Amino acid sequence: MSVSTDFAEVIARAEELGRRISLTARHYDETGEFPFANFDALHEAGLLGLVTAVEHGGLGGGLTEALAVISAIARGEPSTALVLSMHYNQHYSVRFSGKWPKHLVERVTRANREGVALINAVQVEPRVGSPSHGSLPETVARRVGDQWRITGHKTYATGIPLLRWVSVLAVTDEPKPRLGNFLVPTSADGIRVEKTWNATGMRATNSDDLILDDVAIPLEDVLDIAPASEGLKRDERLGAWYFSLVPAIYDGAAQGARDWLIEFTTTRAPASLGAPLSTVPRIQDGIGQIEVWLTANRRLLRSIAEDFDAGRPFGPDAAAVKHIVMENAIAVTTLALELGGNPGISRDHPLERHHRDALSGKAHAPQNNLVRTMLAKAALGRHAATSAVPLEPVPVRAHPQPRLAVVGRS
Repeated sequence: MSVSTDFAEVIARAEELGRRISLTARHYDETGEFPFANFDALHEAGLLGLVTAVEHGGLGGGLTEALAVISAIARGEPSTALVLSMHYNQHYSVRFSGKWPKHLVERVTRANREGVALINAVQVEPRVGSPSHGSLPETVARRVGDQWRITGHKTYATGIPLLRWVSVLAVTDEPKPRLGNFLVPTSADGIRVEKTWNATGMRATNSDDLILDDVAIPLEDVLDIAPASEGLKRDERLGAWYFSLVPAIYDGAAQGARDWLIEFTTTRAPASLGAPLSTVPRIQDGIGQIEVWLTANRRLLRSIAEDFDAGRPFGPDAAAVKHIVMENAIAVTTLALELGGNPGISRDHPLERHHRDALSGKAHAPQNNLVRTMLAKAALGRHAATSAVPLEPVPVRAHPQPRLAVVGRS
């Protein structure tokens, strides 16, 4: 694939596909079925390799391109977009993190070229929750000869019906335990899925539990491993992918709500009004407020993506953007429900589904209180650093006499 990929054409393909998959989004919401056909369509459109390295058959896109594609797909069917975002996150890590052994890079990228071979990380557990809270996982990797034997229970294995691999966070049973991510094929013996996903929104993600019972993998199939005493180390820059793509999914749901509301208010003309609802000042004011929130979301998400791709620093700003975008998405769908009235809450229309999907964003770690704590610590740290440096005041001096005479009014 040429490095001169026309990403405008790629994004246009994603936007057209987003409109197509919106036509079946209601079915997947009502049934909770996994949208297999959507991923066949993504593969046919060449979008599963968007961020994969060119030398491995991908398009070599960056965060800016990934954000545009995820936004387009989320506007049509957010569950599909969430699974796709996790796939992108892993493939960009394959490309740039330096943590992936060459044999695993070849294995994962070759399968991605050949068909639908999704990958995701599984880290959350029933008892300890998310590793973002600082606890080590209870999943254990035992070294037996030339294999790792992994046993544990993971929750929220998003996209599990179609995942080819899972990156499993586990602790070794060595005298000095190590913490690492182990690449496990979902076809391995000892893996089973426990159907637990019954959420009110994002129903088609099939984020079920994954049980690993003495699952064997080769010793060399480890992505990165370090002393467990050091805790989980995250690449702060690569974290921008999560902090941008995940909120973009819920912003996509909010855009869907806006789209429905505009269509509804411009075509609904009550007899008592004698004109479309869109002519009512209150409706116009509400739609204007929705546009303010969505504009802020679009600009904020794009700024982080562009900073990342340009190599510019952004510090904790990415986490703040996640917080803002998700809150704005909920505000958009809430106001749209108010403006839509009874038709808005009817399951015959998609607005209430968009609202349920947007609310689901609150479940993603780190939750907003942790983001605010992170931002507060960063601000306090900056204050401590600057206050420790003594300042020399700018000297005060008398104002020089004016060179020109000042003429007053008579």
